[in-house]
Amino acid sequence: MKKLLLTMVACCAAATLMAEEKVVWMTDLPKALEKAKAEKKMVLMEFTGSDWCPPCKALHKNVMTSKEFETYAAKNYILVELDFPNQKPQTDELKKANKELAKKYEIKGYPTVIVLSADGKELTKQVGYGGPTGGAKPDEYIAKLEADTKKKS
Repeated sequence: MKKLLLTMVACCAAATLMAEEKVVWMTDLPKALEKAKAEKKMVLMEFTGSDWCPPCKALHKNVMTSKEFETYAAKNYILVELDFPNQKPQTDELKKANKELAKKYEIKGYPTVIVLSADGKELTKQVGYGGPTGGAKPDEYIAKLEADTKKKS
């Protein structure tokens, strides 16, 4: 009986820890692609100006940190943040890598979200976050990502 009770407690504790696990945003695209291949997921890149861009801040607050998006992303994506801050410190190496990726993917505005297959093929690209209602809700954003990704996969 003690073993059964201990097993149940351990399972509940593990489930609680897994439920509270935060989504990890990587900053290294080559490593993210390797991980995506290993886990059979896509890569979602977010080009952002995290400390100066109002639409970027809104996307982050309203979608990217929502439980709904985090749950969806954990199952489907390896996440990569490519940040272009004004005040937040970054290494010169990270700044250079982000700048090269912005050039490669022809980033014209922030935020820009690009989904890649695990082999690096661009599946979808969304520029901006706004519109007449101030931006999509998490479920709307997820639905658009899925629809756009299915068109190109």
